[in-house]
Amino acid sequence: MPDEEILDAYSAAVVRVARKVLPGVASLRVHGPRGDGGGSASVLSADGYLLTSAHVVDGATAVTASFGDGTETALDIAGSDPLSDLAVLRARGEVPAPVEHGDAASLQVGQLVVALGNPLGLSGSVTAGIVSALGRSLPTRRGRVVDEVIQTDAALNPGNSGGVLADSHGRMVGVNTAVAGVGVGLAVPINTNTQRIIASLINTGRVRRAWLGIAAGQSPLPPALVDRLGRRSGLRVAQVLPDSPAAVASLKGGDVVVAVAGEPIGSATNLQRWMLEDAIGTAVEITVWRNGALVDVIAVPTELD
Repeated sequence: MPDEEILDAYSAAVVRVARKVLPGVASLRVHGPRGDGGGSASVLSADGYLLTSAHVVDGATAVTASFGDGTETALDIAGSDPLSDLAVLRARGEVPAPVEHGDAASLQVGQLVVALGNPLGLSGSVTAGIVSALGRSLPTRRGRVVDEVIQTDAALNPGNSGGVLADSHGRMVGVNTAVAGVGVGLAVPINTNTQRIIASLINTGRVRRAWLGIAAGQSPLPPALVDRLGRRSGLRVAQVLPDSPAAVASLKGGDVVVAVAGEPIGSATNLQRWMLEDAIGTAVEITVWRNGALVDVIAVPTELD
């Protein structure tokens, strides 16, 4: 294919995404005790909910959104979750049509993505690049790590936080949240887990999380277990906190968690998917590899304070 045709196809995809998504992307003006700031947000629903990054509105006393069509409205913070770096805002006035959401689980490394937001106060900016990597980790200000973060080389700058990372179909697959270095941007994925977090922020203004009381990290499984389970990793327990649900369930340091409620667990990310509101107070079967055998224990997670 001639270079001109390749360029035309690439440009056409970016233009198509920009036309579809930009009307639903807001430029935020944020006022707070530490001064004024800015960021980006996207329309979640026709009844006035918007999605942004939690750090964009942290400590805000007043937030205003403006859109490309001239619409401007004051916003209230409906809910914020610093542990996932997501926040939901509620508009006091009319907003444009919502941005369509996709699923970051379908992304592949090398795939075209488009970042839309308001870097450095320049509203309605569009940059394009590729998915550079998947499954990155992003430390938050609260000391927790957001897993499954998308890495992209689409140019991001201060003010892009809270904006849209879209696929070539104009579906939002991530919330742009950080610049890790030159040519390295990060976005919190839109997936089943984050959709649950967003729904909780809309419905209750906060996110309740379950807690087991273990410190653990991904660990390779022994060959015999790899052959038996058909996968190579589990979650090795490094520490069990005293009087925690894990301690009550007799989990021990050195145990390797391989399943929760029959579902495979291969990393801390897999386990965190379980540790939301539905798991609080619910007995769950945890399968671990201990002393050369598979052992089942029953734990009842409590609410994370």
